[in-house]
Amino acid sequence: MAVIKTFKCVHPAEDKIEKVAALPYDVYNREEALAVAKKNPLSFINIDRPETQFETEHDMYADDVYQKAADMLNEWIDNGTFVEEREDAFYVYELTMNGRTQTGLVACASIDDYVNNVIKKHENTREEKEIDRIRHVDTVGAQTGPIFLAYRKNNIVSAIINKAKSKNAMFDFTSEDGIRHRVFKIDDAVDIEEIKKAFEDINDIYIADGHHRAASAVKVGLKRRNESVWYNGEEEFNYFLSVLFPDEELMIMPYNRVLYELNGMSEEEFLAKLKDTFEVVAKDSGVEPREKQTYGMYLSGQWYEIRPKEKVNTVDPVKNLDVSVLQNLLFEPLLGIEDPRTDKRIDFIGGIRGIAELERLVDEQIAKVAFSMYPTSISELFAVSDAKMLMPPKSTWFEPKLRSGIFIHKI
Repeated sequence: MAVIKTFKCVHPAEDKIEKVAALPYDVYNREEALAVAKKNPLSFINIDRPETQFETEHDMYADDVYQKAADMLNEWIDNGTFVEEREDAFYVYELTMNGRTQTGLVACASIDDYVNNVIKKHENTREEKEIDRIRHVDTVGAQTGPIFLAYRKNNIVSAIINKAKSKNAMFDFTSEDGIRHRVFKIDDAVDIEEIKKAFEDINDIYIADGHHRAASAVKVGLKRRNESVWYNGEEEFNYFLSVLFPDEELMIMPYNRVLYELNGMSEEEFLAKLKDTFEVVAKDSGVEPREKQTYGMYLSGQWYEIRPKEKVNTVDPVKNLDVSVLQNLLFEPLLGIEDPRTDKRIDFIGGIRGIAELERLVDEQIAKVAFSMYPTSISELFAVSDAKMLMPPKSTWFEPKLRSGIFIHKI
């Protein structure tokens, strides 16, 4: 059974929401975060990435940087930029991109469910990336970016969410990237209990995006448990901020690949060796694969569609992934890419940037060859997680991204 709970939300004032809501902290490097912060002093990136408040030579992991984030949040609460709700509630978060809508339940999930694998992972986390968010959450005393969770659709939950969406929205705005965001509140006691009971019958919840944020929130909670004199299990630090989406509403985009060299081969040699394992067909225009184990390849101004001559079909849910097939049949044996996590000869391009970005990188001779992918499905993600296995790096790209700063959970 899964445990979720309501919370006293801290959120932007209605007239500030559009300026405050920001993309997740980890989509920016330091220079990009600084540019966003300078352009918009109310962007939540100012708090999520508090090093933007200091000179560039300042240590971005210094104690005073994290304290600045805590001070700014308190200041924004005091000056009315943020509002603190007095009562616990669930919220509904609807995102619409290119006419397609997905709707999630904003709630707090249990750190015990994470530890006990009710909340399942498909990706390893790196300690150095966790430490930054651990210090941020612990110093600020709040979780500021929700974890993107998925579950198999439940009709009771869907009905209550649809009822909430029939009422007036708390927030309704369109961000700079054209995505419409709407927020609704669920504060009816009966509805709240029905949702909690429904999740008690849900045995598995999956992290779709935000593995490092989830691991960090859990570690802060466990740390505070150990430090607490009067711990009773009901403290807010036992839960972490999440948005839970039904599986059928989620869209995963491809995570494309580019290679910076051909392992010492000429283009002709590479194509000749590729044809030993793959069917290779030249195409007149860009290739965006429409079925599994079909790939687009862009080399020297020419698109190709490539497919393994012998289709991979195993009981191993990781080896069946398209990203694994390409790695195991092409990148490792032909191009010498043994560990794509660390090899500098390979890079990953989010599907939101389209195949035009692949063409640009090759045409400008930044990359040598590019591959467009068929997206991993949500059922494949579930299968890997259920098997307690891990996906290869950069297997999924979720869009649209959840905004930070709309919902804050104080711990």
